[in-house]
Amino acid sequence: MATHDKVRVAVVGASGYSGIEAVRILSSHPFVELSVLTSEHYAGREVADVYRHMAGIDLPPFEELRPDLVQGRAEVAISCLPETVGTAHTAELIKAGVKVVDLSADYRFKDAAQFRTTYGIEHPAPHLLKEAVYGLSEFHRHELREARLVATPGCFPTGALLALLPLIRRDLIEPSSIIIDAKSGTTGARRAASIEQLFAEVNENFRAYKVGNHRHVPEMEQEISAALGRDIALLF
Repeated sequence: MATHDKVRVAVVGASGYSGIEAVRILSSHPFVELSVLTSEHYAGREVADVYRHMAGIDLPPFEELRPDLVQGRAEVAISCLPETVGTAHTAELIKAGVKVVDLSADYRFKDAAQFRTTYGIEHPAPHLLKEAVYGLSEFHRHELREARLVATPGCFPTGALLALLPLIRRDLIEPSSIIIDAKSGTTGARRAASIEQLFAEVNENFRAYKVGNHRHVPEMEQEISAALGRDIALLF
């Protein structure tokens, strides 16, 4: 593809926090044409009607999520749907020849059994798990260039792995001593309303959650174990 050609990109789940941020960034990219924006909640509405800060940007309206509406209109899809919601849609897009960058955790695990343990359901497209490239570009840049499916790392794993993997690869850290102590803001809980994310609950507050069973732990252990060449358990 010549450098002056624009890549047609669909953003699936474009009205969520990650989706609208992807739209904002890509809307000014010189080699990207945003061709499809999907939103189950706002199908048929203009983006600026929902997000006023996007006014003045030439964007297609939100439309319903149907893989057949994306096929033929985009070479690449950015999937911003929650875990397990877009898994089957992504598989359909891949089958139709659309490259997918998945922001959820649906394709981060190489092992379908680990996905089942973590999310409580069978993976609907286990044949794609081995193919998906973990999207930490600092360590998988070569594989990402040719990938049909990119599994974008989670927030906590991104921070932890960028710090740990260089030390591990240079044998500068004892792997059994790893403790990850991480903090997250409320936008990490996504856009859906919940009592524990209300302003009155979180303002000047601080709490631990999912201690001992956080879904990002096996993701971090997978990547660190791959770098070590042996299984490792860590404390998060």
